[in-house]
Amino acid sequence: MIQPVHPEGLSMLEKRRIEAEILKEVYETLKESHGEETARKTIAESVRRSAIEQARAFAAAAPDGPSLKAFQDVMPLWTKGGALEIEVKEQTDTSFAFNVVRCRYAETYKAMGLGEIGHLLSCNRDGAFCEGYDPKLKLERTQTIMQGASHCNFRYTYET
Repeated sequence: MIQPVHPEGLSMLEKRRIEAEILKEVYETLKESHGEETARKTIAESVRRSAIEQARAFAAAAPDGPSLKAFQDVMPLWTKGGALEIEVKEQTDTSFAFNVVRCRYAETYKAMGLGEIGHLLSCNRDGAFCEGYDPKLKLERTQTIMQGASHCNFRYTYET
């Protein structure tokens, strides 16, 4: 039986919170045994690899193969339940630009005591997701709420 790309009914925010509960303990254990720098690098690389693998599953599940449209079609998983409040700036066949004006991922990690590595747990995933989803999908982002900005500026382009 093929596993679903994303568990039915579970928001991405809930999934990330569950993952963060486990990663928090891994991070603290690594900090104690190997120091903060190694702990951060390990978490960053683990999350990056996970994002690439999850993106490959999303790409494989896209009905007509990966595309910017198929990518846009799964955006509701990330925004479900108000997890992200976004303002779309541009949406075409080759570009998708939006600002995140509220990020409950950042709020959740901060409330869990993970504010210092929230960017590793969440923002770190975005570019890596592109790698696994389709090498033609590129992300440019210069700021994030997680790291203190007023909004996150996502600018996706799809090379044809």
